Amino acid sequence: MNIKIREIAESDFEALLALFLEFAVFEKLPEKMTNTLEEMRAEKAYLKGFVAVNTDNEIVGYVTCFFAYYTWIGKSLYMDDLYVRPSYRGCGVGTKLINSVIAFAKAEQCKKLKWQVSEWNQPAIDFYKSLGASVDGVESNCDLLLETNFQHQ
Repeated sequence: MNIKIREIAESDFEALLALFLEFAVFEKLPEKMTNTLEEMRAEKAYLKGFVAVNTDNEIVGYVTCFFAYYTWIGKSLYMDDLYVRPSYRGCGVGTKLINSVIAFAKAEQCKKLKWQVSEWNQPAIDFYKSLGASVDGVESNCDLLLETNFQHQ
């Protein structure tokens, strides 16, 4: 299978938005997908990552990431999403995508690559462990949507 990995470009946004929704459905959380094409364009400076494209130049997977600073270790890269369309899984696409993120993190002198995985997604857990990642099951997600105007009293 001839798959090429390249950085995300603004011309990818429309196809990526469809994949973002596909990923949200896969994660059993479609209601959390509120991103729009307009928001992606307005916030493009923050959208970093890579896409996997087939010989027809169709995006069949993506990975997004951003820089973070962890007090215990320093500059790191956080991998937000890694998604590969079902028909392309098991063909090395996910490995190519994560290897691109690892190479990027190393080039940027990051000390760690961090990400989360759903507890029910055993194939992903097995994939990450096969890469040498530790999956500790210690941390839980905490989300605070700032658009709700929440203020602690």
